[in-house]
Amino acid sequence: MNMEEYVLNDVAIRHFSDKIGDLQNDFNQLTYSHLPVENNGIYMGCISENDIRCFDAEKSIEDYQYALEGFFVRNADYWLDILESFAQNNSNILPVLDGENEYLGYVELNEIMGIFNETPFLNEAGNIIVVEKGFKDYSLSEISQIVESSNVHVLGLFVSKIENDLAQITIKINPTGLNEVIQSLRRYGYNIISQHQEDAFNKNLRDRSKYLDKYLNI
Repeated sequence: MNMEEYVLNDVAIRHFSDKIGDLQNDFNQLTYSHLPVENNGIYMGCISENDIRCFDAEKSIEDYQYALEGFFVRNADYWLDILESFAQNNSNILPVLDGENEYLGYVELNEIMGIFNETPFLNEAGNIIVVEKGFKDYSLSEISQIVESSNVHVLGLFVSKIENDLAQITIKINPTGLNEVIQSLRRYGYNIISQHQEDAFNKNLRDRSKYLDKYLNI
């Protein structure tokens, strides 16, 4: 996918000589978390709205160049790498540089999220399964093999959470064979986090629990 079609130049890059007060006014009109800054044609970094609000309006960006954040992406980067960069830098705008470090423009978070929304993971009908296993014990290739051994296709999977040496993996499969996949994952030691009406294992537990309650109340 060519990322160049997503590069925007609607908002001009700011300059070292620009007054802080002007940027404060700019942020009043914009919804961006950051604005890119250059000096003598060289991209220097981004300045955030949160910082700008604390600065002296009469001073210039150059006086606060220490506050610039040097993040950017390349025009040749894959959209998933760009999405990761958005998350890492807590920004809704990313400057785009070419291989010669020339500033080309910027990309917006909403535009890149739009690409994600068009992927089969979100766009195709299917079932979502969330599993949990030790961080050192799980394998994405093993999960794919387990799913596909049930004649079910994987539409996407990713590590959605890591905490206390446990990893949670979100899997999307095509609409058929859900219960068989769930039981196979359990046999390989994966704990099923998500709830499913088709889950025969949980259904049996609920039935036994109801029977025990009935027995104890006799």
